[in-house]
Parts: sequence; C-alpha cells; structure tokens
Amino acid sequence: MKISAVIITFNEEANIADAIASVDWADEILIVDSNSTDRTVDIAKELGSRTIIREWGGFSDQKQFATDSAENDWILSIDADERVSPQLKAEIEDLRQKGSKAQGYKIPRLSFYMDRPIRHSGWYPDRQLRLFNRTKGHWKDVLVHESFQMDTNAVTDTLNGDILHYTVRNVAEHHKMIGERYAPLAAEQMFKDGKPSSLRKIIMSGPAAFFRSYILKCGFLDGLPGFVIAWFAAHNSFLKNLLLWELERSSENRNRR
Repeated sequence: MKISAVIITFNEEANIADAIASVDWADEILIVDSNSTDRTVDIAKELGSRTIIREWGGFSDQKQFATDSAENDWILSIDADERVSPQLKAEIEDLRQKGSKAQGYKIPRLSFYMDRPIRHSGWYPDRQLRLFNRTKGHWKDVLVHESFQMDTNAVTDTLNGDILHYTVRNVAEHHKMIGERYAPLAAEQMFKDGKPSSLRKIIMSGPAAFFRSYILKCGFLDGLPGFVIAWFAAHNSFLKNLLLWELERSSENRNRR
C-alpha cells in the first residue's frame, strides 16, 4: 500500500514546511502549485517534494489534477494549513502493514481558531474523506467545499486520529475570506444549481446560522471563539444569499436585453 501525499498550494511559505514534515513518511509527496510569488515552491523542493506548477483552475479541478498526477493510486490529500497528527500517522502506518479492506477513509479534522482547538460549533469532528484509492472515485465538480466522492460500490471506513487544521490566522483574515472567497463562491454554486433566493432567506438565514452554530452545535462551549465562529457563520449565510439575489437580478436583466 504505497501512498502519495498530495498538497495544492498558493503562497503558503508560512505553512508548507510543517505540512510536508507531517507527511514525510509517505512514499511520495507531491505539491501542485498555482504560480506562488513567495518561497513556497523553493521550500517544497528543498524538502524533497516533487513539484508541479499549474495555472489555477478552481479547488476541485486543481485537486483532481494533483490526484491524477501522483505516482501511487492511494492518495492522502491535505491542505497546506493542515497537519497529520501522530495518532493519524500511526493508524495509517498500521493500514500499510496489515492492508486495507476499504477503498476510502474519512478522517476527523480538528481546527484551531483564536489559539484554541474548536471541538463544538459544528466544526468537529468534521470528518473528511482524505485517504482514498483514486481508482474508486473522483473530486466533485463544485466551486467551494470540494470533496472526494467515492464510487457507489466502493467501501469506506473511518479513522480516529485527527487532521490538525490551522485555519485563519486572525479574525480580519476570516472576515476577508468570507467576503472574497466563501460567500461569492457559494452564491455562484447555488446559482449554478438553480437554487432560488428570496427575501425570507436573506433576512432569516443569518440568525438561523448563528442559532445553529452557537446553540444547536454547542458553540457556547468554545468560549469567545465559539461566539465569533457563530457570528461569522451568520455573516457568511446572509452574504451568500444576498449575493445570490444579485446574481439572479443580473441574469434577469441580461435576458431582457
């Protein structure tokens, strides 16, 4: 069971060395970089990773290309701001020794926010299918929140060790990412899927998202970070529905011409 650890990057010089160190036991480490302007590529090469430079085509497209370009069929996909925990490494090493009965494995992801691990707020266990045989599935063609989708006849299982996710560095970056990435891409995906907007959704989606994160998902147990996460969840939900409304109006205006 030979494994290729695959990481897509863009300007990740602050993260890439630690990400690579956490998978230095893999049979191959492949970096697919979308023309970084910092030292990401230099650091990756210095640490012995195979590196491919490729124009950005979107999250799913880039990850599918990286998966297809690996030397081995078994893929461990992580992001540059993620690390394989020692417990997860031990579980994977055990699989390599004993052989795998499944074709894909869902792995819990523990995110760190405002200097503490977040175990509630809907952020944990956040199981991600990150270890898989690439011949048994593909990356879903979506604009945001991409995931690997196994074939219907494939067997999946779960692992217990965490992927450690060192997410946004501060609240200003979190706010910026929602405004520039998550909300616009989510709105575009909803528009593409034909999901309609409405005044009710625009008004109610934010409070509903806050209630779900802070109360139903026990975000209050995460202290101040839990409140901030719920607040940004509300902001993201409100903004993506408002942006969807704008997309629909723009489309209607174009069709009238």
